[in-house]
Amino acid sequence: MSVPGVSWAATTPPPRAEHRPPAGRATTFFMERIVALLPIYTYNHSVLRKKAKTLKRPDAGLVRAADDMLETMHKANGIGLAANQVGLLQRLIVVDMTGSEGVEAFEPLVMFNPAVVDEEGKWVLEEGCLSIPELRDEVERAERIRVTYRDRNFDERELEATGMLSRVILHEVDHLDGILFVDHLNLLKRKLHRGRLNKIDRGDLQVEYEVVPNQPKVIG
Repeated sequence: MSVPGVSWAATTPPPRAEHRPPAGRATTFFMERIVALLPIYTYNHSVLRKKAKTLKRPDAGLVRAADDMLETMHKANGIGLAANQVGLLQRLIVVDMTGSEGVEAFEPLVMFNPAVVDEEGKWVLEEGCLSIPELRDEVERAERIRVTYRDRNFDERELEATGMLSRVILHEVDHLDGILFVDHLNLLKRKLHRGRLNKIDRGDLQVEYEVVPNQPKVIG
């Protein structure tokens, strides 16, 4: 998912070049472990329309995948990412609000099996998505939510979130159910965005992170 100046943001992706996280929040959080940058699947790829599976217990590989997702999200200037977006059909999302408007410090969230159990209020804000680059529009979502999840140690947690944090979590949980933010738009708005969506579908993208388009662009 994305806000102005910040991007928010099934089949295991192929191995990618690994990078050490830069000094700062990533180095501290990953304890200097080598992490991998994963490609992000883009609009109309079938993996984004599949429902992710509930985890009974994450193995070391999935915990590492969560770390890789955080690093991938940071590299793409994002604040939220769902497992579907990097080719993993598991109910896992990561969130880091650091750097978004009004947020000075934020401990990154790794959320296995997130489930929204209560919602209150409604508010509208412009959203975007790392899987739908350079397209934004207003979406109505709950203003306050209560969500249960398992942390990286698979301990049960419950979180009450409001405002932007609730919006990011709802956006990412939608991904786990095969729902994109553009699905919340009315028919007229979807028609207005059709040209851009068709370009993304064809792989006609200008982004600074690696992607897996639905129809890879043919060169030559």
